[in-house]
Amino acid sequence: MSTYHLSSVFRPQSVAVIGGSPRERSAGRAVVRNLHAAGFPGQIGWVNPRYPEIDGIATVRKLKDLPWVPDLVVVTAPASIVPQVIEAAAERGVPAAVILTAHLGEGPGSAGERVERIARAAGLRILGPHCLGVIAPHARLNASIAAHTPQAGDLALVSDSSAIAAALVEWGVARSVGFSAVVSLGDTLDVDFGDLLDYFATDYRTRAILLYVEHIKDARKFMSAARAAARAKPVVVVKSGRQSQRNAGASTHAQALAGSDAVYGAAFARAGLLRVGALDELFAAAETLGRLGTFPGRRLAILSNGGGIGRLAVDQLTLRGGSLASLSESTIARLDQVLPEGWSRDNPVDIIVDADGERYAGAIDALLEDAGNDAVLVINVPTAFTSSADAAKALTRSLGQRDRYQRQKPVFAVWLGNDDAAIAALNAARVPTYATESDAVRGFTHLVRYREAQAALMETPPSLPEDFVVDAACARALVEAALAKGQRWLDPVATTQLLAAYGIPCVPVQIAASAYEAAELAETLIAAGATVTVKILSDDIAHKSDVDGVRLNLPSVGAVREAAEGILRRAREALPHAAIGGVVVQPTVVRPKARELVAGIADDPTFGPVIVFGRGGTAVEVINDRELALPPLDLRLAHELIGRTRVSRILKGYRDVAPADERAVALVLVKLAQLAADLPEILELDINPLLADRDGVLALDARVAVGAPRRLHKGRGHPRFAIFPYPKEWERQITLADGARALVRPVRPEDDALFRAFFARVTDEDLRLRFFQSVKHFSHEFIARLTQLDYARSIALVAIEPRSGEMLGAVRLHADADYERGEYGILIRSDLKGHGIGWQLMRIMIEYAHWLGLKTVEGQVLRENRTMLAMCESLGFSLHPDPEDASLMNVSLPVAEIPEN
Repeated sequence: MSTYHLSSVFRPQSVAVIGGSPRERSAGRAVVRNLHAAGFPGQIGWVNPRYPEIDGIATVRKLKDLPWVPDLVVVTAPASIVPQVIEAAAERGVPAAVILTAHLGEGPGSAGERVERIARAAGLRILGPHCLGVIAPHARLNASIAAHTPQAGDLALVSDSSAIAAALVEWGVARSVGFSAVVSLGDTLDVDFGDLLDYFATDYRTRAILLYVEHIKDARKFMSAARAAARAKPVVVVKSGRQSQRNAGASTHAQALAGSDAVYGAAFARAGLLRVGALDELFAAAETLGRLGTFPGRRLAILSNGGGIGRLAVDQLTLRGGSLASLSESTIARLDQVLPEGWSRDNPVDIIVDADGERYAGAIDALLEDAGNDAVLVINVPTAFTSSADAAKALTRSLGQRDRYQRQKPVFAVWLGNDDAAIAALNAARVPTYATESDAVRGFTHLVRYREAQAALMETPPSLPEDFVVDAACARALVEAALAKGQRWLDPVATTQLLAAYGIPCVPVQIAASAYEAAELAETLIAAGATVTVKILSDDIAHKSDVDGVRLNLPSVGAVREAAEGILRRAREALPHAAIGGVVVQPTVVRPKARELVAGIADDPTFGPVIVFGRGGTAVEVINDRELALPPLDLRLAHELIGRTRVSRILKGYRDVAPADERAVALVLVKLAQLAADLPEILELDINPLLADRDGVLALDARVAVGAPRRLHKGRGHPRFAIFPYPKEWERQITLADGARALVRPVRPEDDALFRAFFARVTDEDLRLRFFQSVKHFSHEFIARLTQLDYARSIALVAIEPRSGEMLGAVRLHADADYERGEYGILIRSDLKGHGIGWQLMRIMIEYAHWLGLKTVEGQVLRENRTMLAMCESLGFSLHPDPEDASLMNVSLPVAEIPEN
């Protein structure tokens, strides 16, 4: 239901509190006190059947006794009667309720289940239960049990924990930090992180969104909302439970490496959120992002009046992965003119302990004009020689005189000591000021990480190679055959066939039930000049090395027989209850300069399939050099995943070892993501080791777990993906008016060049009719917004001429946060009007809207665009003049009743 009725939670005109007593620790009494203390301007009602008045405030016995219908009810009644309270609120047409009461339970027959059922049927939004309440300072609303009401500001705080929310309110009150809203989710019966991200993303009072997360219930909804919000404003998140690094008892290395916290981190990064490690960082990051705009780069120049403090700042920068800027020769020459002999002549710029305001100003001006840095950190240590306030004023004067280019360069300040005049000057100039050099460098890295996350959301991935062809039908047949036999694990032969179906090179394998049979199979390999590897075969043995179950480089048939006998004997002795299927026989691969990697698919209970990559081998879990990413992946995301690991450094080559084919490694990760998309029944997949050298990649050993997929998400699309994958099922072949054929498919992230070539063949007039203004330049950001789609709420379909690959036209549909309405837009190449392309695209778009479950498709068309208005009428749209703009017509089509084909 998303943002539906959330305005009644954060901007109600009237509030009714249900429950409470004269007891000092009564929750209902605390809420009423807070409402009055905050100066809530609307009507306040108090419902209490036991006390006719409390604290001199008259109550009514039942909700229906109020002479008005409240916008918001706050429920503090006992858990046993909360369903009755919600039913009474639903009968009166109350749009929203905040339930502070705890212990409603969950599951069939519980009070929580009854409340959810009643509220959903009535369209009544529920915040909680077991929550702190809601505070919206701009509306002078404090419908919570917090101790104080924070001042109005522009930070929205959403917390899983009531205690954390209350603590952060107190933190903000003590430091005069203002909020646009504070809300705790409690048990999340209805309103969740996704709903609130959607709401605050479009709330003009909110500049940044702060999240405290313990767990996510609906991962797809969260990811869709988070990605949309992060494009609009900073979203900073802190999550508890970082000690959850490993999955104990996992059956594959990939699963063992995909700890819960690491998966959350991968999800936050994919959504473009800035993750911080502690609550104090939450506000520090929001403050930095709020005062400074984004900037291109990560090179920091440091200016201080003390060499030691400057070097400490460099240490912090190095620890946090930042880059120290280099001073250009021209900048050094300029600094020589304004600084005394003995200054550092390097970065950090030490302007000596007796630096006055004039010296600060001269050095600051030089660094601001130096193109070799992207940001400047200015540090002042109070001394007996100079005035800290004068230095601060010199800094602010220099900033005030900056030209337009220089204003884009952020400046951070550390003014040690307690000089109120200095701090006041810096605050007045909106310079982020920190207590220590560590805090300042942390603020700088927050800004860098946020900017890089935003850029990543807009980047165009490289195109996949022409030979990226998979045999999904073959793979599905292998999996279905295993499931039909009741197998949990694919056998080694089926595993190699599965990998081969997706173009992942692997070593051929054969299965022997006994040592004698293993020797027979080895005879052919040895005759061909190969040595042989023998491995234990058992679904009950997760890691072969645990039972000494591998022998390599066996040169003779006798050695193979002896090795197989020993492997089988040791396995039965070590694990007498394990089902032993025999041994695997394969040629030994000798690639002495190959790096051992691990790549695979893990199954997370919240986010579903996760792609795992890192350093492989028998010590993979001890080394713990791994990174995770949520599928789907493209090549850019795959290369980023590789680059975050330590093993990526040795992939680059060293000494006499040539660089490995990193693109081949990235392609394996993309193929694994595609495999997870095509076959939800694949629950885990582990390739360890995956060898990589200059000649490419080779999977030496792999395991694949299969089973009935556990549906994690409601609605359409992949049942387990947290991010809606490319909707391949919406690829179509259409016939145009002249009999020509065309392909219609969803837009892909790599379609940047396709759109640019298309726009070059659209007239200025047609562009004006589509975008309601003249468009002269198509920036990368503009094109990225057309091609980088969240398929969970947006679709764009392009028509392509099959022979030339040229784009003929496109239609797009964007669903609102409540999945009630979708807004469409369409553009056809100017030289192709009259070929029926627009009609066909509109029909497919309407079909998609119905498939998605939308109720209405609507749009705006210029009155002068008679061709589009006529097509809309012929498709069944109703046309109405826009009440706010006489040049526009509003068109709408109800799609809920359209039957599916």
